[in-house]
Amino acid sequence: MKLISNIAAWIFGAGLVGLALFVTADVIARKFFGLSFEGADELGGYVLAVGAALAFLVALVVRAHMRIDVIYARLPVAPRAVLDWVSLFTLTCMAGLMVWLGWKMLRDSMAYHSSAPTPWATPLAWPQGVWLSALALFFLITAGSLIIATRDLVRGRWREVNARFGSSAEKDELDAELADLKRRR
Repeated sequence: MKLISNIAAWIFGAGLVGLALFVTADVIARKFFGLSFEGADELGGYVLAVGAALAFLVALVVRAHMRIDVIYARLPVAPRAVLDWVSLFTLTCMAGLMVWLGWKMLRDSMAYHSSAPTPWATPLAWPQGVWLSALALFFLITAGSLIIATRDLVRGRWREVNARFGSSAEKDELDAELADLKRRR
């Protein structure tokens, strides 16, 4: 999962850098040559939509989804494991809902041959297909994680559930930040 997460982060980063270069070139072309490539806002919307779906995946793998763990941190290991499972279950349901709704949108765009109301007139099925693929990958990773968490929960492996899917403790976060600081020096 870490490899997939790293690839997703690189793709999103490359997309943002590419978008920034395109916008920069468009601004320079307008300023000095009086012409515009047009469509920077359209391209930006596509990059951000796909990037958000990829960011969901990265956040899952590095356990960066927001949690309020004031009570969680004070609970014994078994109730924390159950809460971790519930959290992963609801995230998987949400990912499934996004994929289902995204599929409905893509299906309608294909049925009506929808295109963007912009100078590029991009067939919407293209960017929506990429976006839906990223959402589907997020769903598959959450579903796979849920299966692993369920297996560990049923077998009574509370600590494994906490370690893989639990909220990272403040000490873990501090250790990770110190290690990153050390690596950068």
